[in-house]
Amino acid sequence: MCGRFVITSPPEALRQFFGYFEQPNFPPRFNVAPTQPIPVVINHDGRHFRLMRWGFWPAWVKDPRKFTHLINARAETVKEKPAFKNAIRRRRCLIPADGYYEWQSMEGGKRPYFVHRRDGAPIAFAGVAETWIGPNGEEVETVAIVTAPASVDLAVLHPRVPVAIAPLDFGFWLDCRSDEADSVTPLMRGPEKGEFAWHEISSRVNHVANDDAQLVLPITEEQREAERPKPKKASARKVASADFDDGQGSLF
Repeated sequence: MCGRFVITSPPEALRQFFGYFEQPNFPPRFNVAPTQPIPVVINHDGRHFRLMRWGFWPAWVKDPRKFTHLINARAETVKEKPAFKNAIRRRRCLIPADGYYEWQSMEGGKRPYFVHRRDGAPIAFAGVAETWIGPNGEEVETVAIVTAPASVDLAVLHPRVPVAIAPLDFGFWLDCRSDEADSVTPLMRGPEKGEFAWHEISSRVNHVANDDAQLVLPITEEQREAERPKPKKASARKVASADFDDGQGSLF
């Protein structure tokens, strides 16, 4: 899945990579989280840059406050799910990124990892978008990232990964004139084995307020030791006699 990602490439480099007309200037982001505005590339008489809210709202939602945030859409069901079946046919988009975070379950809790292309190139996440129109006419552009089963190497972190569209397929993915999605189904797959690399990072990334370049650096031994779960203290209990000493000491 994808619940946090980073955008660190210079704005002009992303503009050249994705080929949109606009020249936005935005700072690097090291901890992009759901509900925040994120860069999105769409095709409307040419490629364009937009900011959309990460967290998909289908057009038929009456009150978003009572609706679950849909940050991901499964490739296997995106064409049939009522929330996404129109968007995958008519409003496919690309989401620029330079990597994402994944948490691996292990004894003692979960550990975060930074996942990125092995060659260091930007990533184009496959996305589906929807413009939600409220009862007072307000409009909110929303988006979700399409996910697929992970390759055998990435599956050690999580069974699902974001779908990444190759540059040669940008135009094909963004072209929604045919009003169908069967032709792009082969594109909705995870990266090939060996295409992505990853390393363990500090649990500072768990807090959305932390948004700095240190988040993507490999964890140091000092950090790992500091973040190691502390052993739980044994429950203190009263002893029957003041003369009893089990060698453990007593709080009473």
